[in-house]
Amino acid sequence: MNAQPKTVAIIGAGIVGVATALWLQRDGHKVILIDRAGPGEGASFGNGGILASCSIVPVTTPGLIAKAPRMLFDRDQPLFLKWGYLPRLIPWLVKYLGHANARDTSRIAAALAGITTDSLAEHVALAEGTRAERWIAPSDYLFVYRDRAHYEADAFGWSLRRAHGFVWEELEGEAFHAYDPAFAPEFGFAAKLGDHGYIRDPGAYVQDLAETVRRAGGRILRAEVSDVAHEAGRVTGVRAGGETVACDAAVLCAGAWSGKLAARLGLKVPLESERGYHVELWEPSVTPRSPVMIASGKFVATPMSGRLRLAGIVEFGGLEAGPNRAPFDLLMRHAEAAFPDLVWKEATEWMGHRPAPADSIPLIGPIPGIEGAYAGFGHHHIGLTSGPKTGRLLAQIVAGRQPNVDLSPYAPARFARTGA
Repeated sequence: MNAQPKTVAIIGAGIVGVATALWLQRDGHKVILIDRAGPGEGASFGNGGILASCSIVPVTTPGLIAKAPRMLFDRDQPLFLKWGYLPRLIPWLVKYLGHANARDTSRIAAALAGITTDSLAEHVALAEGTRAERWIAPSDYLFVYRDRAHYEADAFGWSLRRAHGFVWEELEGEAFHAYDPAFAPEFGFAAKLGDHGYIRDPGAYVQDLAETVRRAGGRILRAEVSDVAHEAGRVTGVRAGGETVACDAAVLCAGAWSGKLAARLGLKVPLESERGYHVELWEPSVTPRSPVMIASGKFVATPMSGRLRLAGIVEFGGLEAGPNRAPFDLLMRHAEAAFPDLVWKEATEWMGHRPAPADSIPLIGPIPGIEGAYAGFGHHHIGLTSGPKTGRLLAQIVAGRQPNVDLSPYAPARFARTGA
């Protein structure tokens, strides 16, 4: 119990915001969760559901600059661009691609490892004693390749995982198909990592966590936040839905919608929406034994409650445009190629927004110049994986304690000036 409890407004009720609220409550603080759509919507609803502790390798790996133009014109590659958005995208894209080198990739991987590698344990601790526990499923996590040569082409990424302590089993040919016979014969190799997990229903999971916050006395407000009020350099409230909600501190966890509010708080964050897609196949005849990343299509297939979720795709097109038909079709083509015996009763589709800072590292910590203002956004592909750890760190920071993690890579101060 903290000696001086605070009233903290958390802007955004996805996994990061809800985790922050829960850890703050457990520390004796009062919390107000504010979200434009309600808890568990957005990327926290539509993600791949995998607690992917090994997901420390960013998109911006060496060679991306050479590959990306070809990928954009190949209908079987998971990269899409709404061309009318390109002029607005270029300043961010130049910074983003500037990190596609071995040195920066290694630096980014080290930062991501600090908040991902204990994901399953962090989720178990966050959900302990709540209804949300029922959604957590420990499991292996497989990266599936056509053959060993295909796997070895990803050697740089696997070397980064090895450097951060990950170990895996190689399954080839008959050994792979004995482990999971669901796959087509042309897929003949997998790297199997243990000590991972997945969420059987990500939206319901976050909603159950939010309900725990409410039952413990937290306020949940569905409203658009327009500003953070501050006087004499201190946060005094949050302007939301036509009212000013008084608070001692505010934590910005609004994902891809964080950019405008961050700018009002003095941060120049190069932040874009990396639009993601999923298709859910209900009552499938076949599901993989464990969650899998299909390397040839760069998408994941996760067995969930009553359905198989196919998720992935990278599309740049901003926050306003509607979904594109082609990514849905691509996910289905890849799934039918991977699981030749798959049939299903009904398919549902979703498109949402991942928050992508140009340096691929989330912002976690105090916002300089305004006491009581904090950031917790920019998690790109690892929001669900690292949400509980991020929430725990933010709660410790708000309480004035020093976490046992080097927070310098995530410091919002890196965007208080031009750069990154």
